[in-house]
Amino acid sequence: MRKTERADSGDSQRLTGAISVAAILLFVGIGSTVLSQLVGQQLGTRDGADEILVIALLLNTALILIGWRRHAGLVGQVRGHAEAEARARALAARDPLTGFHNRRSLADEGAAMLVDAERRGKATALMMLDLDHFKSVNDMHGHAVGDTLLRIVAQEVTAITPTSALHARLGGDEFAIAMVFDSSAPEVVERVAERLVARLAQPFDAEGQKLHISCSLGLARSDFGSRSIEALMRAGDIAMYAAKKSGRNRFAWFDESMERELKARNDLEQGLRIAIPGGQIVPYFEQQIDLATGALTGFEVLARWEHPTRGVIGPDRFIPIAEETGMIADLSLSIMRQAFTAARDWDQALTLSVNISPWQLRDAWLAQKIIKTLTETGFPASRLEIEITESALFDNLALAQSIAGSLKNQGVRLALDDFGTGYSSLAHLRALPFDRIKIDKSFVTSINEAPDSAAIVTAIVRLGESLNLPVTAEGVEDGAIAARLIAMGCAKAQGWHYGKPLSPVGVRSLLAERHLIVGAAPATSNVEPITSRRRAG
Repeated sequence: MRKTERADSGDSQRLTGAISVAAILLFVGIGSTVLSQLVGQQLGTRDGADEILVIALLLNTALILIGWRRHAGLVGQVRGHAEAEARARALAARDPLTGFHNRRSLADEGAAMLVDAERRGKATALMMLDLDHFKSVNDMHGHAVGDTLLRIVAQEVTAITPTSALHARLGGDEFAIAMVFDSSAPEVVERVAERLVARLAQPFDAEGQKLHISCSLGLARSDFGSRSIEALMRAGDIAMYAAKKSGRNRFAWFDESMERELKARNDLEQGLRIAIPGGQIVPYFEQQIDLATGALTGFEVLARWEHPTRGVIGPDRFIPIAEETGMIADLSLSIMRQAFTAARDWDQALTLSVNISPWQLRDAWLAQKIIKTLTETGFPASRLEIEITESALFDNLALAQSIAGSLKNQGVRLALDDFGTGYSSLAHLRALPFDRIKIDKSFVTSINEAPDSAAIVTAIVRLGESLNLPVTAEGVEDGAIAARLIAMGCAKAQGWHYGKPLSPVGVRSLLAERHLIVGAAPATSNVEPITSRRRAG
């Protein structure tokens, strides 16, 4: 459309110009004749000017004036179009909220910066900056406050970075900064990154709200293999993800190991999307022991990925990915369904403990989904204990209370998991109707070497006694730890001292050996001490 308009405008200008030129030539011809007649009249050699020629001259003058005005109007119109196009190009190249370059113009300007830096024997650094917890600002205070915060951040970025730097907002709360530096002095770039991280960790006032955020910042440099702006942006993005994964509120330089790690993670993510519906994620069972009697009382359900080519993959490698990608809900319910089905015909005194991810507690229908799974598998709710970590209560305590209440109404028991690693607040013990406290293994494993750990475990056991909440210790790896826990009065324990987590086949073999499969053999007693029957697998 614009090309057509420019073509039409050009044709009009040429036509108007041609008419004007012709009128001027005609004016010169007619004017010279009329002028000579007038001169002759004054000298007495002629009677006067020809009326027709005079009229033609006047009409010709009018035509010249009209043509000139038309030409001036067209010139103004063309200039207006040019200015409008220039403004449109400027708007297309800039982020309207911050005034920074957008992704497309950063690519163009960044490419020019790279060429200029290389010509001068220097390097280009690209910083990919992502705001931490920005989504919470939008959710809690609205997008108007979020936009104001983004403008303030842009001002701070401009103030801290060199005047020659390129600034871009890539969308949302992600920014990019490109700057030229001497390749022998990367500390110049690091100082800028440190100042950015430090400033963005300070509180901001936006629309009357005091806001706390931070940033994760990834650094990449052109002299380390990233020869294009696209390669720099990718490397910086990978480094930024690494900084975020390391705890946020920091910066990290890109190195190739990060790219390999990211590829491995992406491979796991893609594999996980197939593994969950394909039944490759299966339950393993860790024994839980009554310390007073040595009896097997139940199992904690753990997830293992039985990969067709890589063997068994531990949960520490795939659970975080499942949480980040939202697959944790399907994974958890799949594990529950398999575990409940496997445990239906076990001795009815044996319980199952299942850990719930903090991400799942954001689902208002979680209790109904668990109850539905119990009903469909025929597993009694009274034999199920749901473990909730203390950190999971901070996101939405009211929703957690609602979910816990629905589960408790069906007979499901609740345990506060990893107690001692969070705020360990009595308010959290009172907020939900917990039936048990579980001590994190980080304290239990060092109970005989670290006096601080022993003191913490003792305090938690005493707290449990005062609140009438039995305590389970995780991470019992040897008899000395078990003996220390018994002396402290701890109720239950679990860990490799009692055997490694068992597959469904392995646990069934163990229970059949102890006559704890209903209907498999005459039941004897389900309080048989297991310390003399410890299994390694």
